[in-house]
Amino acid sequence: MIRVLIADDEPLMRAGIKAILGTADDIEVVGEAGDGREAVRIALERRVDVAVLDIRMPRTDGLAAARELKVVAPAVRVVVLTTFGEDDNIVRALSDGAAGFLLKDSAPEELLRAVRAVHVGEAYLSPMVTSRVVGMVAQGGQPKRQEAMRQVKGLTDREVEVLALLGLGMSNADVGHRLHMSEATVKTYVSRLLAKLGLTNRVQAALLARDAGLAN
Repeated sequence: MIRVLIADDEPLMRAGIKAILGTADDIEVVGEAGDGREAVRIALERRVDVAVLDIRMPRTDGLAAARELKVVAPAVRVVVLTTFGEDDNIVRALSDGAAGFLLKDSAPEELLRAVRAVHVGEAYLSPMVTSRVVGMVAQGGQPKRQEAMRQVKGLTDREVEVLALLGLGMSNADVGHRLHMSEATVKTYVSRLLAKLGLTNRVQAALLARDAGLAN
C-alpha cells in the first residue's frame, strides 16, 4: 500500500485529490496538511511514502517543503501539483527534490500514474511539462547529434518510433493511439528503451530523441 500525504491550503482541493486517490486499491491517504511546514511534520510522523504538494501555500510553500523533505526524509517521494506552469517553477521543483510535476488541470488518472511512478523510484512529468522541459534544455544547447544518434543506433524501428513520440511529450496512451498499440504494450516498450539506453526516466528519453533529431 502506498501511503500518501496531501498538502494544499484549499480544503476543497484537498478533498478532490483525496477522492481521486481513494479510487485506487493500492493507495491510502494517511495525512492532509494546509501548509508546507505541517506537511513535513506529518510526513515524518506517519511514515509517508509519497507527498503530493501544492506549490503556493502559506508559511512554508511546496517547494520549500520539498527541499526540507529531501534532507530530513529522503525516502519520501514528492509530486508537485500546481496551477502554475511557469518554467521557473518546473525547474525549481525538480531541483528542490520533486520526483513528479503535474498541473492541476491534468486528468485524474495522471495523478494516479504519478504517485505510482515516483513510489517505485521513477520520475514523472505530465506530457505538457515534459515538452516544456525539453524545450528549455534545447534552448540552452544540446549535445552533438552524432553522439545521440550513436546511442539510438541499436534500437529497433518500432523502438525508434516510440522514442520519437516521447520526444514530442506524448503520454503512453497517446503513443499507443498513434502506433495502434495498447497502453500496456507502450509501457513495455518505454521500459525496454530506458534499459537499453541506460536512462532513468521518460524525460531523459525525450531529450535524447530531440538530440538525435527524431522528434523534429
